[in-house]
Amino acid sequence: MTSTLLPGNIVYGGPVTEREAQDYRSLGQYVLDKYKSFGDQTVLVDAVNGVEYSASFMHKSIVRLAYILQKLGVKQNDVVGLSSENSVNFALAMFAGFAVGATVAPLNVTYSDREVDHAINLSKPKIIFASKITIDRVAKAAGKNKFVKGIISFGGSSKKFKNIYDFNELMDNDKFTNQPEFTSPAANKDNDVSLIVCSSGTTGLPKGVQLTQMNLLATLDSQIQPTIIPMEEVTLLTVIPWFHAFGCLTLITTACRGARLVYLPKFEENLFLSAIEKYRVMMAFMVPPLMVFLAKHPIVDKYDLSSLMVLLCGAAPLSRETEDQIKERIGVPFIRQGYGLSESTLSVLVQNDEFCKPGSVGVLKVGIYAKVIDPDTGKLLGANERGELCFKGDGIMKGYIGDTKSTQTAIKDGWLHTGDIGYYDDEFEFFIVDRIKELIKYKGFQVPPAEIEALLLTNDKIKDAAVIGKPDEAAGELPLAFVVKQANVQLTESDVIQFVNDNASPAKRLRGGVIFVDEIPKNPSGKILRRVLREMLKKPKSKL
Repeated sequence: MTSTLLPGNIVYGGPVTEREAQDYRSLGQYVLDKYKSFGDQTVLVDAVNGVEYSASFMHKSIVRLAYILQKLGVKQNDVVGLSSENSVNFALAMFAGFAVGATVAPLNVTYSDREVDHAINLSKPKIIFASKITIDRVAKAAGKNKFVKGIISFGGSSKKFKNIYDFNELMDNDKFTNQPEFTSPAANKDNDVSLIVCSSGTTGLPKGVQLTQMNLLATLDSQIQPTIIPMEEVTLLTVIPWFHAFGCLTLITTACRGARLVYLPKFEENLFLSAIEKYRVMMAFMVPPLMVFLAKHPIVDKYDLSSLMVLLCGAAPLSRETEDQIKERIGVPFIRQGYGLSESTLSVLVQNDEFCKPGSVGVLKVGIYAKVIDPDTGKLLGANERGELCFKGDGIMKGYIGDTKSTQTAIKDGWLHTGDIGYYDDEFEFFIVDRIKELIKYKGFQVPPAEIEALLLTNDKIKDAAVIGKPDEAAGELPLAFVVKQANVQLTESDVIQFVNDNASPAKRLRGGVIFVDEIPKNPSGKILRRVLREMLKKPKSKL
């Protein structure tokens, strides 16, 4: 499908021709019917312990758990919280929530007590699923909030909340075995919220993004086939947390396509590489820090990664240099970038075989409209003109829960204003420059930090880097780099400054200096937490 230009410089990705998912009575029914249709096919593989799960196991378990949720008082449009690392139980809990017509609210497992309390006060779940590593924090927050009626534990217990049920005991209870076929209630698809995902929170406490059943069903219908190999014959690998929008939505889309999804609960170098080798993984969901690892880490050469055909990279910009290094090093024929936000239900832009220029994030998916506007005046811009990217379509969120003001700022006349600066070229292929809020203002120049970071990562002695603006009375802001050195290398501040001087225009030089750190703070999807770096700059004695 080729994009077209409509009057007023609006770019359109073309009509949706596939409406299978959208015509279903509900998202829950769609998932149940899909799993039933795949029979004994393996759909999930736990790469840590090697256990494989069939679609029929998933279907029977989801039905059982749906009856359990109903018995515990969960009704249509109630909220079910979910705080767990990637596991088969995470998938079962989410899909059972969908089956009963509930809204599922995944919680970041790295949240502090304060953040857990903030997140559950946004979504107000009746029941919360928790794993061994999160049960204590969840129980503590639940104890303070009367709307939480029970916790279902995947493992572990806590004395901080009284109504804690053991997941395995519930699932083994004879009352819930041999139940009749489960029918998911009919939904008001445009209005009923299926997911509340927490936004990245790179600028402060996260907001609750409400994604409707139609948002998800339309996204399932608009998924582009990344390769000519049928998805039910593809083995994919993911280590991206399912509580994050990118991870959660890729779990849903692969489940409904019948692919074999190999998952890890967290990134661990040897396990990640050995999973690719052992399961002959063909496609992997990636974020830029994982791509940098594949491009630069010496351990990568010890594993056979020849099965890899496609790397699908999202969540943050990927530099052309990193892409080239990976292709040269491990011979992956296809690296596909996409662009999306929690607020747009997965990607709105994606590369394909025809449109995959280096550094681009691809073309519009079907059913999506885009425009580029001047962030100061709102004027519509044309091809090759940089401005704020705005999108419209069936995937755009209902709004932020309990935050009308932020919703009205983000969505105007149906258009989602992303806060990202970018442009499209003459072939309607899109490029991201940077976040509006993150651009460094140096003497009237707008300097994108991502550009300097990409340059720094081409230096073999640099393992990771992040750039922010350091306040300066005369210039406004000066680019300053936080740099993580490779192990056992000699690298000074003046080396780094000189390297940028030799390779970048004057406005991009590191006039704010270089600070060496042990690691760059990032959120689970790999986005740099620049506010943490700015705080560190204010208190130079604090350690990352």
